[in-house]
Amino acid sequence: MNIVIIGAVILLVLILIITNIRIVPQSQAFIVERLGGYAGTWEVGLHVKMPFIDRVVNRVSLKERVLDFKPQPVITKDNVTMLIDTVVYFQITDPKLYTYGVERPMNAIENLSATTLRNIIGELELDGTLTSRDVINSRMRVILDEATDAWGIKVNRVEVKNIIPPESIQEAMEKQMRAERERREAILIAEGHKQSQILEAEGKKAALILQAEAEKEAAIKKAEGEAEAIRELQKATAEGLTMIKSVDVDENVIRLRSLEAFEKVANGKATKIIIPADIQNMAGIVTSLTEVAKK
Repeated sequence: MNIVIIGAVILLVLILIITNIRIVPQSQAFIVERLGGYAGTWEVGLHVKMPFIDRVVNRVSLKERVLDFKPQPVITKDNVTMLIDTVVYFQITDPKLYTYGVERPMNAIENLSATTLRNIIGELELDGTLTSRDVINSRMRVILDEATDAWGIKVNRVEVKNIIPPESIQEAMEKQMRAERERREAILIAEGHKQSQILEAEGKKAALILQAEAEKEAAIKKAEGEAEAIRELQKATAEGLTMIKSVDVDENVIRLRSLEAFEKVANGKATKIIIPADIQNMAGIVTSLTEVAKK
């Protein structure tokens, strides 16, 4: 009987020990209370709690979390109501403060982000809100991170996911964008027409320049040809005179040639002929030539 009791007690102790063994996984932390008060934070590893005395009240994930809130209605400085959707990236750095610092931490972060967003947007006009996402993100991150330090939460970054203006504002923005696209299209068409006219004018200019260069080249070639012809004529004349001189033709032969040239002139259409002053000596020249021919 005693053996049975002892065995039962041992079995009960083993069951109590086994049921009170806890293994804390990676990236988690357990908050343990003893008799209702904070006893400690269990990190990664094997832990054993006191039966009926210790109690694990919270299991906290230390991974980075993402909170995607519903679009919040905000009013800009120029009284335009819009919806803004934000995303908060945070991480729990102190499990104890996270457990005892605030009731329902996720709701607290959501409400805090909504009020912070309204305060920031209330200082901006519509155009500034649409173009200042980086400013909004930075200011919200700083404010939220400072406010959640007491809750053991580290806000890493805040992103404005979407900005939804009223339908009237969206229609006005679409009309403005359409007008801007049409203006750019008109500018591109005008630039293309202008470029086409410039290219056409440059083509005409190039054609005129080429034509002038061709006419100039033709004139140069023509002048060079005429000069070459004159040179050849002068060369032939010089060679003829050289040949006459080389056969020792006397002055009488030269005068006879002059007389023949005069005869050709007289047979032409000339109405007035100037006779050389020494024409009276022509008979003597003819006689002399006759004598030369007889020899």
